[in-house]
Amino acid sequence: MNTSHLFSELVAETDGASLEAQALSLGYGDTTIVRELSLSIPQGKVTAIVGPNGCGKSTLLAGLSRLHKPLHGAVLLNGKAISGMSSRDVARQLALLPQEATAPDGLTVSELIQFGRQPHQGVLRQWSRQDHDIVRDALVATNLVELADRPLESMSGGQRQRAWIAMAIAQSTPLLLLDEPTSALDLGHQIEVFELIRDLSRAGKTIVMVVHDLTSACRYADHIVAMLDGSIVAQGRPLDVMTTDLVERLYGVRCVLIQDPRSGTPLIAGIERMIQR
Repeated sequence: MNTSHLFSELVAETDGASLEAQALSLGYGDTTIVRELSLSIPQGKVTAIVGPNGCGKSTLLAGLSRLHKPLHGAVLLNGKAISGMSSRDVARQLALLPQEATAPDGLTVSELIQFGRQPHQGVLRQWSRQDHDIVRDALVATNLVELADRPLESMSGGQRQRAWIAMAIAQSTPLLLLDEPTSALDLGHQIEVFELIRDLSRAGKTIVMVVHDLTSACRYADHIVAMLDGSIVAQGRPLDVMTTDLVERLYGVRCVLIQDPRSGTPLIAGIERMIQR
């Protein structure tokens, strides 16, 4: 799906934004999940956070979006501590799609996407033709035009996921954080969403996504951040980072890595055997 022509308005109504973590620690109660982690997100690129279940991927994403308060350290948005910024200012710079998003019963796809425009509304800026066009383009980009008037609860899990993604991109922020954006989608729609993410990146948006599938992470991301036990153990270009030793360290399996004949990116061809972790 090539939707690059739609993104002049969808990408951002502000300049690019920088996002970084400095000695960031996150946790719940007495349990620390992310430990003194420092990270700078490459601007205008797709960053994929990978690692085994429970390693802190989603917790880190929540911390980067101000959804989770740090135990120590800080998250900086455009050089300022995100914890001290207003919710509206953050929402104009950063959009987050969590794993489990909920909406009121009866809400239609189009109505959900319109919520993405709220950070740009105010006393001096009411709903405009530009807002209407952005909602329309988000529907087109996510292949939801024919479902625009359907209630969310009447749709499949995959269709609902695409609707939430459409709302996030309609927010028109320079930063987009996605927690497992293809988890509810079949293979064809997974590829659709990943290609949409690539189109958004090519148009200038900075994207951070938590991804379980290593092959997809390598194929669609410019930058990989590999996590284990709340720390970053490797980061960089997929071709530089993804090795059999790293896969073994992260997941406790031995595998064969080959080069994808179409994309040239690392491809996991098969698991040889399980090992003790």
